[in-house]
Amino acid sequence: GVPIVDVVIVNPYNLQDFLDDKLSILDIKAIDANGAIYAIEMQLSLFEGLVQRIVFYGCENYAGQLKAGDVYTELNPVYSICLVNGILWKDSQQIQHSFRLTDKESGRVLDKTIEIHTLELGRYNLAEADLATASMRDRWLYWFLHAQEYEPEALLQLFPETAMQLATNTITKIAEKTEDKTMYDAREKAMRDRQWELNQSHKEGLLEGEIKGEIKGEIKGEIRLIRTLEGILELSVSKVEDLQKLDLDSLQELTIKLQNRARNRA
Repeated sequence: GVPIVDVVIVNPYNLQDFLDDKLSILDIKAIDANGAIYAIEMQLSLFEGLVQRIVFYGCENYAGQLKAGDVYTELNPVYSICLVNGILWKDSQQIQHSFRLTDKESGRVLDKTIEIHTLELGRYNLAEADLATASMRDRWLYWFLHAQEYEPEALLQLFPETAMQLATNTITKIAEKTEDKTMYDAREKAMRDRQWELNQSHKEGLLEGEIKGEIKGEIKGEIRLIRTLEGILELSVSKVEDLQKLDLDSLQELTIKLQNRARNRA
């Protein structure tokens, strides 16, 4: 492959996105010897709109290369690589999906523009004993998932490849800096808080739906009872749409009045 010549480790979380409570984490931007850009992102939480967000930032990285007066031929390809701590597509067993701008009919690909790659860590279960015969992709995935479980010396022995040694040394240096460790701790806390909020919202949504369903059921029951009582009392039977304008308390009051009237009549 083409060697990487420049790597930028961005703050553990994108500040603007963090303030917006989206928990969008952009970890690494790398440039190879040909100028191609690799934006490697780790998403710790799944949320609605994640796929659109991945596409948006891939396009932003591509378009963001040009400044006023630049020409389009100066654009370098952008490869967005998103590692997702979960499962994006439950109807597929693939760990990795690769998306390119492709014409459906001819199969023609717009090369050297934008590619988006997703890797679903929720589907990954390789054990340490399997690393010796694993592909480089799987070795990297294992590193991303389990690096925090090892001492630096053990990681360096387990992953002797030059690029992986560089990655191990880099995260070791980051961990040694108090301010960076604080940022990582803040990211982990924010991730846990975000996941809790999503779970709570889901539970509250289900509960709210159940309550609304129960109220709707009661309203329908009251309307049927009111119309039945009106018929028994030989009154003009109310239209359903008119009764639907009343709230549940008002309907229940009307039901009680009609029931009392029916008892007095008897």
